[in-house]
Amino acid sequence: MLSFSSMVTFKLPLFSNYTFFFLLSLSLLSLCSAEVLPTTLYLPVSKDSSTLQYITVIGQRTPLISVKLTVHLGGISLWVDCDRGYNSSTYQPARCNSTLCSFARSHSCGDCLFKPQLQPGCNNNTCYNWGENPLINTYMDRAEIAEDVLAIGSTPGILVTWPRFIFSCVNSSLSKDLAQGVTGIAGFGHQSPVSIPNQLALDPRFARKFGICLSSSTSSRGVIFIGSGPYNFYNPKKVDISNNLVYTKLITNPRAFLQSSEYHIEVSSIRIAGKDVALNKTLLSINKRNGVGGTRISTTTPFTILDNSIYNAVKTAFLMALPKNVTIVEPPMKQFGACFSSKNIRSTNVGPDVPVIDFVLHKRSAYWRIYGANSMVQVTKDVMCLAFVGEDQTWEPSIVIGGHQMEENLLVFDLARRRIGFSSSLKLQKTSCANYDYTSKT
Repeated sequence: MLSFSSMVTFKLPLFSNYTFFFLLSLSLLSLCSAEVLPTTLYLPVSKDSSTLQYITVIGQRTPLISVKLTVHLGGISLWVDCDRGYNSSTYQPARCNSTLCSFARSHSCGDCLFKPQLQPGCNNNTCYNWGENPLINTYMDRAEIAEDVLAIGSTPGILVTWPRFIFSCVNSSLSKDLAQGVTGIAGFGHQSPVSIPNQLALDPRFARKFGICLSSSTSSRGVIFIGSGPYNFYNPKKVDISNNLVYTKLITNPRAFLQSSEYHIEVSSIRIAGKDVALNKTLLSINKRNGVGGTRISTTTPFTILDNSIYNAVKTAFLMALPKNVTIVEPPMKQFGACFSSKNIRSTNVGPDVPVIDFVLHKRSAYWRIYGANSMVQVTKDVMCLAFVGEDQTWEPSIVIGGHQMEENLLVFDLARRRIGFSSSLKLQKTSCANYDYTSKT
């Protein structure tokens, strides 16, 4: 739970015109506390055991309360379900044609039509943006743009607060399939000016950069670092994992429309046990006419999805590379297409001893290596499966890299330099995402 005992508060001026956003970055240097602010914020992230969603907690509203949010890497904004008793004395809806509406890239404006009385999420003369729930592939066009107090963690006992953080209010229809106790989405999209990292970067102390390290355990927490770093972990000595990453270019999908803030990368080939997988490489590029194909990274997809033709090629190559004494068994879960008896699969420090899988990036020497802990999933006591899912991706990215493949890896999203860095398994460095250092203030 969040502790609200010690906070650092930013004073923000009133909206007037577009020069506000320049003045805003300067005004954030004027603080109401003598505390030395960190240059990196720490958002603990837990894994929900039933939905496999990654959950973070922020403070919001007046009086301040804890709000649980599902992390959506490509999300446009922070949104909350305002039908669930949103009470705050500092809630301010964005008025039509205001600078706030323009900054948030509002697409329309209107009045409250669907509630018996005005309330957060349903006010007159307010503007809207899109609310999205990737878990049910649903969008809402009347997400009311608003401001309220936001508090997020830095060092223990200290929260950094913004009195007027921009977010969206939605109704309960968009909250379907969120984990128990979760009332919204934490959006980290790179194109949206009101995503969490882009708003926080209005303060010059925080760079347009963040790192995600998801824990594989439901009993220990990973972390999202926001800011320039360092991104320290203990093994047992303190080490900045971000010093040794493989970087590749962040690709924007120009045809994505509502998904323009999603994170795409170039995957040029896939290797298994050092050998190229024979697959249709045209699927690996984004189609310039319709925006389909290519590779996207997603925190709301539990297991990496591969287009059926890619999945079949990967499965075949993986089976051929397995030791001959590994027994193939009938999948106990329809979701997975290749499962094995655990009996003859040895355990190593990076998980089951199975062939490594490389996502080769923009050049052959740049690749994201996936070891057994991320390529396999234990589904019963004696059975483990290849943790990839084959689906018809005709109108979607050909590869959607999911949360399981990201666990115990540090991924750094350097928005200013438009690149993404990959660490491979932290188990190689004898640490984990739960062993992050949250004590540094510099």
